[in-house]
Amino acid sequence: MLGRGATRAGGGHELRFCFTVIHFILLFSRQGKLRLQKWYTTLPDKEKKKIVREIVQIILSRNQKTSSFVDWKDLKLVYKRYASLYFCCAIEDQDNELLTLEIVHRYVELLDRYFGNVCELDIIFNFEKAYFILDEFIIGGEVQETSKRSAVKAIEDSDMLQEVKQRKTNTSSYIFCV
Repeated sequence: MLGRGATRAGGGHELRFCFTVIHFILLFSRQGKLRLQKWYTTLPDKEKKKIVREIVQIILSRNQKTSSFVDWKDLKLVYKRYASLYFCCAIEDQDNELLTLEIVHRYVELLDRYFGNVCELDIIFNFEKAYFILDEFIIGGEVQETSKRSAVKAIEDSDMLQEVKQRKTNTSSYIFCV
């Protein structure tokens, strides 16, 4: 597999692959409550909290009619609001903002497909599933699975495995209790 910005020559043609590197993803409500965070760069917890506070304040204070892109420090923030939740990604300054919006939209589509019209309460009460779906889609800050069908299948397979394991646990504990 070719890495970030890698090229491959063949037959006089050059293919160039550019990948968006996501530094972190934040999901937060219109009230500023953090619902999900995924960091792909290592920072101390204190610094993460400071960054989250600053970014939430910046985005919530912006007019809804303004661009969904914000230059922030040496990164670019790309965000989109879906219902009562903001989805925000921090990418490198030279990365493609529109591709990042598509990544956000794909994540929302995966959540919708799993939860059936996802809402903030789904994220609150099933945060482990929201993280699992994100981890099936993005690893190390780069998109790993572009196929919705493949990502959903992996999630459904995991759910089925968990159900089988739960049934075995319930059955064996029943046998031992008798």
